[in-house]
Amino acid sequence: MSDLFDTNDAAPTEAPHRPLADRLRPKVLSDVIGQEQVLGPEAPLGVMLAAGSLSSLIFWGPPGVGKTTIARLLAQETDLHFVQISAIFTGVPDLKRVFEAAKIRRQNGQGTLLFVDEIHRFNKAQQDGFLPHMEDGTILLVGATTENPSFELNAAVLSRAQVLILERLDLGDLERLTQRAEKELGKALPLTGAARETLQEMADGDGRALLNLIEQVSAWTVDNPLDPETLAKRLMRRAAKYDKSGDEHYNLISALHKSVRGSDPDAALYWFARMLEGGEDPRYIARRLTIMAVEDISLADPQAQALALHAWEVYERIGSPEGELALAQAVVYLALAPKSNGAYAGYKAARELARRSGSEPPPMHILNAPTGLMKEQGFGAGYKYDHDQEDGFSGQNYFPEGMERPELYKPVERGFERELKKRHDYFSRLRAQRKGD
Repeated sequence: MSDLFDTNDAAPTEAPHRPLADRLRPKVLSDVIGQEQVLGPEAPLGVMLAAGSLSSLIFWGPPGVGKTTIARLLAQETDLHFVQISAIFTGVPDLKRVFEAAKIRRQNGQGTLLFVDEIHRFNKAQQDGFLPHMEDGTILLVGATTENPSFELNAAVLSRAQVLILERLDLGDLERLTQRAEKELGKALPLTGAARETLQEMADGDGRALLNLIEQVSAWTVDNPLDPETLAKRLMRRAAKYDKSGDEHYNLISALHKSVRGSDPDAALYWFARMLEGGEDPRYIARRLTIMAVEDISLADPQAQALALHAWEVYERIGSPEGELALAQAVVYLALAPKSNGAYAGYKAARELARRSGSEPPPMHILNAPTGLMKEQGFGAGYKYDHDQEDGFSGQNYFPEGMERPELYKPVERGFERELKKRHDYFSRLRAQRKGD
């Protein structure tokens, strides 16, 4: 029976297939494609390595841009023992074992670079557990996250680590990676130039995704190079990175809002489409479009709010996909509408003034006097009924007695608000005249 388990006599087996992404993993930092903003000679990591002083780090960036690879190579460059864990699969007992092993290494003169993937998945207590080991030098922490560290990581951890932003790879980076893959494979991809670019666009800035696509394409047997249309039929386009509750959700709605505010209908339509392609609920977009009409257009075009609400109602009535067209029309209209935040700014200034002024009562002359006693006390005395005035304007003071008259609403010279400014200025002149009479 023991012969059955004797591996010495077993037939040699082929080495398991190594994915292309693993075969092309950089051996030194200079092999890393992209990320010059953190790896260049004058960039943070370049300066740290040149000075021989590496601090704890948080890598923030999308998938497939080299976070794990750079962490591994940093350990190699600084002679630190590399330990990798994932916050998804690691519990408190696992962390304790990691820290104990790091302490033993430190006693033996060996430092530890602990790479924590998806570090934002750890709760506050788990994140706090890193602090004493970071402070006493047991570990050098390198965390990786796809979420905004400002929102997802403890302030204590952030204060002890430098946040470095890793960017999605651009088409130039992806072309260099494609060429490196072709060299490794020993052959060119069977694609036309346009199809080659289409393949790289499908990766959406993710180097690992590109290498996986290249590995698929390189296995095909074709008579002639494929064009973009044929390539698209054979490959599923990678879904755009979009998390309806994460950073991309807020980044894209911010881009849409600022494009509308900046009166750029083309950019606004693009970000609107990006959100829809990412699976965003059109009702959320409809709500935000209405907010844009209120905040950024306001009285410069009073119809903007009604149109935004109407587009929202149309979507609710007819649903997808035709309902999205109503929202698209609202996007274009709002982008091209005149802009004003005069009422919004005036409202915020009024709220601030109300907080500061406390409980100051209205002036006596504009208080009602429903009882004889209140009339005797002077309630309503001296009130001028505006409709009885020759021009329908009394110019009386409506602010608390003794309060210096503030200027809260400042209309702009745009759209319909230009007409409101004329009225505002007219009444201001009349008020000053009546006060002087």
